[in-house]
Amino acid sequence: MTDDLAFTSAAELAQLIAGRKVSPVETVDAVLDGIERAQPALNAFITVCAEEARAAAKEAEAAVMRGEKLGPLHGVPFAVKDLVNTKGVLTTFGSFALADNVPAADSPAVARLKTAGAILVGKTTTPEFGHKCFTEAPLFGRTANPWDLSRTCGGSSGGAAAAVAAGLAPIGIGTDGGGSSRIPAACCGVVGFKQTLGLVPHDLTPDGFGNQSHITPMTRTVMDTALMLEAMAGPHACDPHSLGLPTPDFVGAARPEGDLKGLRIAWRPLLGNTMLSREVREACERALTAFAELGATVEPAGLSPEDDFASTEPIWLILTQSFWNARFRRYVAQFGNRMSETLLRQMDTGAGHSAVALQEAMFERTGCSARSRVGSNDATLSRPRPCRAPRWRSITISSHRSRLTARPPIRCERHGTRTPCRSIYREIRR
Repeated sequence: MTDDLAFTSAAELAQLIAGRKVSPVETVDAVLDGIERAQPALNAFITVCAEEARAAAKEAEAAVMRGEKLGPLHGVPFAVKDLVNTKGVLTTFGSFALADNVPAADSPAVARLKTAGAILVGKTTTPEFGHKCFTEAPLFGRTANPWDLSRTCGGSSGGAAAAVAAGLAPIGIGTDGGGSSRIPAACCGVVGFKQTLGLVPHDLTPDGFGNQSHITPMTRTVMDTALMLEAMAGPHACDPHSLGLPTPDFVGAARPEGDLKGLRIAWRPLLGNTMLSREVREACERALTAFAELGATVEPAGLSPEDDFASTEPIWLILTQSFWNARFRRYVAQFGNRMSETLLRQMDTGAGHSAVALQEAMFERTGCSARSRVGSNDATLSRPRPCRAPRWRSITISSHRSRLTARPPIRCERHGTRTPCRSIYREIRR
């Protein structure tokens, strides 16, 4: 498999396989060879299931030769973040506490990708229990950024993003609670997407109705994200949010056809943060210009000081630190000296959170007053906080402004190329 084919999209790769122009066996062998060569430098995988992947590739090739009806991802390799269950394959959650854990069944998202014809090649790295936005853990060490090995790949789906960006798998499964797919996607230059709650059923959250974490796609193209979502979406008894939720035509929406007339797009540059990178803002404004030229109405939201968007970090810390204590404190007595210092510190910080504080944080998430009391005569205690709805103002973004704000593509600092992933891909394979 050539370097160019290593960066071929899943959609195109599936077409090549179905057309008998590329063999699933050759594809999987090349991916496994790439993982082996990249691992010392990139460290994107905790577990590689080479034997199982090669067996599945042979079955996929036989199906092609028999002329069977093929799934939309037939023969396409995929990786899975090590927070998601895979039948018969180690699922460690990045922790020594679960270093020998082998699930008896696939999570629904994994099973559905396999049904679509995709072939599992390995489990990608994650910080211990996915607790932070840098991908490193005592169990496996640090995962590098394929654009520049000295930099972080982000987290907690950093291994998935690094693997996809480096051409070690065209698609990967990640998870995202507070940015765990979107942060590494931004760091590694790939597509990270946290979809609607329940669209992809999540079987690993102990509190289905209080869930904030989603099982997500990680890809290099929007079309591949659409393919993954269509394959993984649909109701499942494990997730109450998924029941009755329709699956849109993601693939149809991802095709570069038609226009965006009638679509309203809200633009809000600050969401609780006080600073925004100039390069990021200008990239967003170029995208808004393209949307407007395709017929969409772009409307800024909350640009006035009175429409300030409060940071959710205080609420997030109470929710997550309480969650981590409930789920992972049990491992400290036996594995504490081999657990991440950051996870231990976060649990210690959150050990004093009360049940009342937790419930207040949950109510804050919905915008309701957490201090209301049943039967209270005090109107100020039972009255919900007023909704600070954004003030909408239609704007037209001119192409002239786009030209003024356009900047050259960001280049790899180490290799000086627009495609650093390919550069590092070749370097680590030598």
